[in-house]
Amino acid sequence: MKYLGVDLGLKRIGLAYSADGKIVTPLKAIIRRNRNQAANELKEIIKDWEVECLVVGIPIGGKSEEEMRRRVKHFLSLVEFDGKIEFQDESLSSKEAKELTKGELKHIRDGRIDSISAMIILQRYLEKI
Repeated sequence: MKYLGVDLGLKRIGLAYSADGKIVTPLKAIIRRNRNQAANELKEIIKDWEVECLVVGIPIGGKSEEEMRRRVKHFLSLVEFDGKIEFQDESLSSKEAKELTKGELKHIRDGRIDSISAMIILQRYLEKI
């Protein structure tokens, strides 16, 4: 199965890919100008990489979990993805991503940190299946 990890943010959407469920690679993030543009770019990536399962990071267990699920589902409805969608706890993934880069990307806002966060989210999911 081909997986796409997604760290959905308001400004950037971090992405990571796994073709075999073992090796996870961060992809170039989507810089979000508006909802439709971001959904269209994600739709193209899903098509180009032949993604079968989206693994989307959300804060599981917090007060905002239901609100985040609702927002994510609304955004994904714009993407029109008909494959499998899984939610994975994203807690501290951004902090872990910054630690992995040793702070080198701390102030760079090009989406690299977001895609490393997506990589962490996808790795967490793959470890439990």
